[in-house]
Amino acid sequence: MSIVLGVDVGTSVTKAVAFGRDGRSLAAASRPSRLNRLPGGRVEQDLEDVLRTVGEVVREVSAALAAKGRAAPVALALTGQGDGLWLRDAAGRAVRPPISWMDGRANDTVTRWGEDGTIRELYRLTGSGVFPGCHAPLLRWLADHEPEALARAEVAGYCVDAVAQRLTGVIGVDASDASMPFLDVTTRAYVPEALEACGIAEYARLLPSPAAPDTVRRLDKAGAELLGLAVGLPVTAGPYDLPACAIGSGVEEVGDGLLIVGTTLASQVLTDSARIDPAADPAGMWLCVPDRDRWLRGMPAMVGTAALEWVLEFAGATTADLDALLAQSPPGARGVTALPFLSDAGERAPFVEPAARGRLDGLTLAATRADAVRAVCEAVAYAARHCLEAAGLTASLAACGGGTRSAAWAQLFADALGRPVRIPDEPEVGARGAVAVAWRALGDPVDATQWRADSRTVVPDADRAEAYERGYADYRARLARTLAEWRATAPV
Repeated sequence: MSIVLGVDVGTSVTKAVAFGRDGRSLAAASRPSRLNRLPGGRVEQDLEDVLRTVGEVVREVSAALAAKGRAAPVALALTGQGDGLWLRDAAGRAVRPPISWMDGRANDTVTRWGEDGTIRELYRLTGSGVFPGCHAPLLRWLADHEPEALARAEVAGYCVDAVAQRLTGVIGVDASDASMPFLDVTTRAYVPEALEACGIAEYARLLPSPAAPDTVRRLDKAGAELLGLAVGLPVTAGPYDLPACAIGSGVEEVGDGLLIVGTTLASQVLTDSARIDPAADPAGMWLCVPDRDRWLRGMPAMVGTAALEWVLEFAGATTADLDALLAQSPPGARGVTALPFLSDAGERAPFVEPAARGRLDGLTLAATRADAVRAVCEAVAYAARHCLEAAGLTASLAACGGGTRSAAWAQLFADALGRPVRIPDEPEVGARGAVAVAWRALGDPVDATQWRADSRTVVPDADRAEAYERGYADYRARLARTLAEWRATAPV
């Protein structure tokens, strides 16, 4: 059996998974990586630490395969977190600590751009929204505060291509990563006017041209030594984790969607048309996929499992208690409601608001910690529905991510969304999607029919439909009122 090794370099965990052609994992390993939270909402990583985790998980999986008498992998497939800003020199060394997509230092820049029309203009040009942790405001912030870092840099890239450069010696970027916020996704070329609108046209030199679909690189000597694999092993770099998860979850037909319940609550819908509606809310993104005539309309919200972890800690509980707590509180959480916007960077989809903050309302002495937990879980599910509607979901929906491991929360999502939700049996769908892309690039694409079949479907409870329809309408009304308050009180 031929095996491809998928590596998913996440925000806080790096995973390696070996897959056979049936899409089933044969061995896996994971390592945490450091996420450095600094004053002022800054969130950074260490490229050398990330590379250490990659080397360790690949070596562990390779050893496990050998112990089982399996053949060595025929290729390495990379995916990982998107956005942020990973500035590097020609040798692939970081010229300053990589800035995470979770970073909030550019909040004021995004607020100013919202007021002066820059965000609306950028959306008109590329169809991409802007949030503090993406390339445009981060490059602008560095130009204002650390111009020497930009002067030393050879490339302004992302996590996946940073790792790929150190493994192969090649500077490049996948079109999925490059899609936001400067790319015309229909031509896969950067829009000069987009950089000009952001006041960073002089840094266009730092943006590598997107690689053609099915590009294959090779491990160089340094990369082979880090991973313990053979020099010359084929390497694919991308797509990044959002489209990789869609591919790995079996999203194949136009109108199909995927909900990732992870650190990012990412909603995506596959489409065959990337038409920009200038009148729409300037949020979300169009993402390139390996097929040039298909795109993903993405709405990656900031309100994922971090909100759940916060309320569980607040309630003195852990994820192991989640199902029991949800069982102790009825739909509607006895009148307790939440807005789950806890990120220092505010929200980026389906609206952009750096000033967005979380709320927990309706508390009385009769409210329980279970009510608080359910209120947050329901709010996250309503946020997912808001995003999926904005992304244009019309067909089937799959879901993945750590949040789907809770049977009770998965049922709550189906109930709040009002539709069946298909959950793949294989948890590491991002790595699996990257592996599918690698096989295609090697000229031997897989048949993903079995991949879709290996899943379970959660059906909404009809008896709760009316309650959740009322709850969603109430959520949207509360959000509209509070959004107006945030924008009215934003600093000028």
